Amino acid sequence: VQLQASGGGLVQPGGSLRLSCAASGSIFNINDMGWYRQAPGKQRESAATITSGRSTNYLDSVKGRFTISRDNAKNTVFLQMNSLKPEDTAVYYCNAVIRRFGSNSYNTYWGQGTQVTVSS
Repeated sequence: VQLQASGGGLVQPGGSLRLSCAASGSIFNINDMGWYRQAPGKQRESAATITSGRSTNYLDSVKGRFTISRDNAKNTVFLQMNSLKPEDTAVYYCNAVIRRFGSNSYNTYWGQGTQVTVSS
């Protein structure tokens, strides 16, 4: 199982970016999916998560600006980021809790990370 993230880049304050993360491989089912971020010198934190039933949860500092969504048919999770601020600068990692074919348990998988830089 692999998670491939894309969509990061450099954007000015107030701008928008959309991150995508596609899971591939021997996937039976995906439970929760999410986006985490890690700024230089800081611990990784959960920015947004979404359950298989599409219930969402957001970090307080991104509420009202970020929207997480998923396409279950394509095993893909998205993060729409609007009104970006310099403090949103970080490496963003996608995450998914996946049950593989032939397995009775779920495991957590991580994408490779994509850099988001908000600067003028």
